[in-house]
Amino acid sequence: MAAMNYGKRILSSLRLRNSLFFPQFSRTSLPNHQVSKYFYLSTFLGTRQNVFFSSKPESFVDIILSKEWSKQLERDLGKLDFPMTHEAAMYLLKKLDKDPKKAGDFLKWIVKQKGFEPSSSMYSLMLRIYANRDSMKDFWTTIKEMKDNQFYIDEETYKSIYSVFRNLKMETDATALKHFYGRMIKENAMGDLAKDVSELIRKQEWGIQVERELGEMKLSLSDNFVLRVLKELREIGYPLKAFSFFKWVARDLSFQQNTVTYNGILRVLCREESIEEFWSVVKEMKSQGFEIDLDTYIKVSRHFQKIKMLKDAVELYELMMDGQFKPSLGECNNLLRSIAQSHPSNLDLLFRVVEKFEAAGNSRSKIIYDVIHRCLTNLGRFEEAEKITEAMRDAGFEPDNITYSQLIYGLCKVRRLEEASKVIDVMEECGCIPDIKTWTVLIQGHCFAGEVDKALLCFANMMERNVDTDADLLDVLLNGFLSQRRVFGAYQLLTELVNKFQMRPWQATYKLIIQKLLGERKLEEALDLLRRMKKHNYPPFPEPFHQYISKSGTVEDAVEFLKALSVKDYPSVSAYQHVFQSFFAEGRHSEAKDLLYKCPHHIRQHPAICGLFGSSNSNTGRVKRFPRQSLSSA
Repeated sequence: MAAMNYGKRILSSLRLRNSLFFPQFSRTSLPNHQVSKYFYLSTFLGTRQNVFFSSKPESFVDIILSKEWSKQLERDLGKLDFPMTHEAAMYLLKKLDKDPKKAGDFLKWIVKQKGFEPSSSMYSLMLRIYANRDSMKDFWTTIKEMKDNQFYIDEETYKSIYSVFRNLKMETDATALKHFYGRMIKENAMGDLAKDVSELIRKQEWGIQVERELGEMKLSLSDNFVLRVLKELREIGYPLKAFSFFKWVARDLSFQQNTVTYNGILRVLCREESIEEFWSVVKEMKSQGFEIDLDTYIKVSRHFQKIKMLKDAVELYELMMDGQFKPSLGECNNLLRSIAQSHPSNLDLLFRVVEKFEAAGNSRSKIIYDVIHRCLTNLGRFEEAEKITEAMRDAGFEPDNITYSQLIYGLCKVRRLEEASKVIDVMEECGCIPDIKTWTVLIQGHCFAGEVDKALLCFANMMERNVDTDADLLDVLLNGFLSQRRVFGAYQLLTELVNKFQMRPWQATYKLIIQKLLGERKLEEALDLLRRMKKHNYPPFPEPFHQYISKSGTVEDAVEFLKALSVKDYPSVSAYQHVFQSFFAEGRHSEAKDLLYKCPHHIRQHPAICGLFGSSNSNTGRVKRFPRQSLSSA
């Protein structure tokens, strides 16, 4: 009844405004991050007053984003006293990455009018912006400009753009880029020297000997060269040695680190084994007046999320939101999703991100409400999740399939299956029609709880409502059967749905059921699925049959398998070869010979088959070698 009451309360027009409004405190007013979860929850259940920036462009960023590029825009920009640092330029280019022409115009303007010198990371960003069908002229012009200025494409940028071209079916440009990159590698003397330096560092522990040998190389340092060495050491997995090199060139060679090289070393140090060095560099560059550029932030943050270093990702987000060049809503959402998907979900980290986002004058989006709701339902805190739903409604966002699916998932997780099923009725009462994904969550929850028969009832209820099933849901159901060792039941369900509803299961689903059937010596059923795979134009799946037939199958089993294997009258010669070789491997030479005599003439006479039998011994002697004859003549 709890879920039913929850759903009805969602539908009701009652509002919890008075109880949900709480004062908002900034993190800086708190002694530390170890504040009780209750404080965070009470803060974030509140509906904040929306704060909007003025619609009148008052900043450099606003003007560029709100106007078409023109001479007048350039004059307007020229009147603003806006320091065009590397970080500012990278930020603006990231903001313009959906408008390649404007991004290019902006870069040309700051180079021409402001005397700005692009870095290798800026050129790499421009190449990624230009990597589309409509900007290829600018793309190749930028590559030429890079080469003229002795900048080269790094491997990460090359692979990223090459993949984009392939996905866009731009094969000609992909091939041209591959050839250019190959020539660049061969012609790049700086790259060779960077490899030599990184190889010297790799071979030895960092110390006086390494520093002496590096000093003897008489290196001519530049931003570009330092970045090349750092990238080489990153790619071969030596972030701490990269840090030692970074410190050494500044200390012993008096190289002046700048925003470009600081951002470069941060991309190298964002690893678990070098996280202390990462934060020490952040502190040092801040003390020097440098900031993390937006492109570096995005790469580092996504890497932290990928390797589950979420605490560091959150601290980095807070740092960026306190600066001039704030991450976008999309980056905020990505970070929140990563936190929500962690096990268990960390509410403290989640609320820190939301608090920092709102403190910058932003209002909560539907996605943010969904992420908070997801974490609470995932943790079984349903009353608090209900209050978040009410706050979401107050903000103008109606509960949808995402909201209800999260509730269903949470209820199934704590085995409150009956309540989870009733949420479907609640949804329909308020006009929110459950989609296939919501039904899949419900059915999967029952399967995980071991209630496969009840999952089937849910599936029947879904079919009665004329919801079209799909291969994902079928896979969920079948795995439920398999989890209870009901292999034949899974086979029956699969064939019934294919026959009656013309379903097309995943290839992986067919493979899994075939393997399970053969494990229970149900060859006939497995062959039936092999034939169905063939009708669905999936590639053949012979491997488990080879193993099964060679160990315990008969010659007739082998014949039936070979018939089921091909859409033609007979399978390929190689298919016969594999079966014969499987028999030989098990020492069943007489069965192999019996099968040979049942084969069509052109198979028996094929040189590959003749050679196979000519070199194989049976228990009664050597198998007769058939006259060698080509398949074409046969």
